[in-house]
Amino acid sequence: MSRKYFGTDGVRGLVGQYPITPDFALKLGWAAGRVMASKGRASVVVGKDTRLSGYLFESALEAGLSAAGVSVRLLGPIPTPAVAHLTRAFHASAGIVISASHNPYHDNGIKFFGPDGKKLADAVEHEIEAWLDRDMVIDNPDQLGKVTRQEDARGRYIEFCKSSFPFHLSLRGLKIVVDCAHGATYQVGPAVFSELGADVISHACTPNGTNINDQVGSTHPEGLQRRVLAEKADLGIAFDGDGDRIVMVDHRGELVDGDELICLMARERVRAGRPILGVVGTLMSNFGMERAIRDMGLDFVRAAVGDRYVMAELESRGWNLGGEASGHIVCLDKATTGDAIVAALQVLAAMVASDRSLAELKCGMSKYPQVLINVRLAEKIDLAASAAVQAAVRAAEQRLGDQGRVLLRASGTEPVIRVMVEGQDAVLVQALAEELAEAVRGSL
Repeated sequence: MSRKYFGTDGVRGLVGQYPITPDFALKLGWAAGRVMASKGRASVVVGKDTRLSGYLFESALEAGLSAAGVSVRLLGPIPTPAVAHLTRAFHASAGIVISASHNPYHDNGIKFFGPDGKKLADAVEHEIEAWLDRDMVIDNPDQLGKVTRQEDARGRYIEFCKSSFPFHLSLRGLKIVVDCAHGATYQVGPAVFSELGADVISHACTPNGTNINDQVGSTHPEGLQRRVLAEKADLGIAFDGDGDRIVMVDHRGELVDGDELICLMARERVRAGRPILGVVGTLMSNFGMERAIRDMGLDFVRAAVGDRYVMAELESRGWNLGGEASGHIVCLDKATTGDAIVAALQVLAAMVASDRSLAELKCGMSKYPQVLINVRLAEKIDLAASAAVQAAVRAAEQRLGDQGRVLLRASGTEPVIRVMVEGQDAVLVQALAEELAEAVRGSL
């Protein structure tokens, strides 16, 4: 069944444009609350990132949930994976995150976790959508939900993150620049690494409500690269606005993306004799990653793009490691969802245990040249129905032969078509990507 409001990662869009409006958030809170309350007395935890509009949607959701008889714990600005963890820790019926992840401040969204700390099941989202089409009523005013603010939410999550790092290891002696994208990790990120002994230099940790992801964080790591070199740091860590994406920078200022980090983690698990059968990547994962994983004697499979699909593939196979080049990394032996801080700690543990630098550890994977061009849309288009686009794709694939691949896909979170070309010849890859992007633009 198709969903009317929910996308691959909750409900998301431009603030003030339906459905990212306060009246819809009120109704969504009530509808979700009615679904949860139908199963007994319900409680929900609600967190948000640092967008100015977060206050607005927090209040609207709070009112809707209370109207449905659901008790609410407000967590304040806190990473998305912290909401997943605290949903389980408090035995809540659900967790709600107000965030648009790596998007700019004028976007926002609302996404849900189930009581197990994992993305809400499709069946439950369908139930919520059914209630959204009903009139909002308050049946029992004496049964309204109570609302409290959880003052120790950040401290609880910090301790959870630290528990994923081996107790016998320490970060003492490491100088780390931490870029929090002026987002939800701005307080907890530096604290975690500092409490484990690192010398932490905070970068992009002063949110003002509108600077989240603004030329900083995992989608814009250039400033972090310069800062690592200027500070003569051992490495840099960049999160996105809600703390579920990570990329890193080695001491030479070179970027280490999600594919390379996953390979590094897989190799450390093999070295340490920890159970690992395979790794899940996505359609966008670099072919060099696939080769490196298979060279370790592990299986490798590609899921559709999106951490929801990576998670589903991991669970179906009983595996525990996967993710995306963008930095969504899932370590199911450590957390129930993609967690950037936890992922960073796995990389740091590998560095400390091996007494090797990030630059040395990333060398086990040779990346194929890959070019990604985002073609922004004013309206949706059907790529399969465009003869010109399909002809351009066939021509590009013919020129690449078996030495590369082409992928065109619509983003699930932004109004863009992602054009990806990968192959051994960097010049050819760049030229073909530009030709394909132009063909897409010509079809608009």
